[in-house]
Amino acid sequence: MNTLQEARKHEDRQVISYLEIVDVNTGERQVLAEFDDLIEAPNWTRDGNCLIYNRRGLLYAFEIATGESSVIDSGYANWCNNDHVLSPDNTHVAVSHHTEEDGQSRIYVFPLSGGTPTLITPMAPSYLHGWSPDGKELAYCAERNGVYNIYTIPAQGGVERQLTDVTGLDDGPEYSPDGQSIWFNSTRSGLMQVWRMKADGSEQTQMTTDESNNWFPHVAPDGTTVAFIAYRKGDVEPNDHPPNKEVEIRLMASTGGPTRSLVSLFGGQGTINVNSWSPDSRQLAFVSYKLKQ
Repeated sequence: MNTLQEARKHEDRQVISYLEIVDVNTGERQVLAEFDDLIEAPNWTRDGNCLIYNRRGLLYAFEIATGESSVIDSGYANWCNNDHVLSPDNTHVAVSHHTEEDGQSRIYVFPLSGGTPTLITPMAPSYLHGWSPDGKELAYCAERNGVYNIYTIPAQGGVERQLTDVTGLDDGPEYSPDGQSIWFNSTRSGLMQVWRMKADGSEQTQMTTDESNNWFPHVAPDGTTVAFIAYRKGDVEPNDHPPNKEVEIRLMASTGGPTRSLVSLFGGQGTINVNSWSPDSRQLAFVSYKLKQ
């Protein structure tokens, strides 16, 4: 989505949302909460107590023990999408917010406890995806001169650095826990596939080669496993990740190799846009959906 108008239309999807967790070893699923409208993209906080999700432009903290949700004060950043990322020390959250002036997505940072947002990327559109483990850099997908590539920028703001430069779409950049690599997805091979590169943009390597369109790789905190969402070939265009599709959450070793299906669900956009691994790397949080009748 590129504009505030499209973001608002997206929020009006007529769905019931299920906030779920799944055990990555057994595949056992548990529904934590049901919502009568659209929620998206749960981040697991480092203490394991809360899941952060977006709902109608705002961020909420869901307390797992009580099942209660509370809104996070984000000031004027009130049209945040499903690109929110927590800082490594869990004191701040970075978001993609659609600014009122031109409707374009830009990246902002504000305290996780709530507070005034700070603009990080004046250029737009910019869609956040990763925060480096040392807290110094943000990684994001941005459209510049009609092409979407991957960029990084100091977390306090500054000059952006372009890491990829190919025909097609590069998206979803996220750092490995050791900060040495950035995982991302790219259509450069035809279908959308998972790729990995060094944090400086070198050694760009394709990691999946199957017949699905694979999006949003997320590395577990222990660094051993990568989760991503897979759309069936033919269900979507390679450069699109729409809602309301039959999809899978798949796992693969961070060293590469075969993948396995962990969950099959009705979802897509909003299911697992952000890193939703539990701190102990044993569970994933995600959102599944049901269309309202």
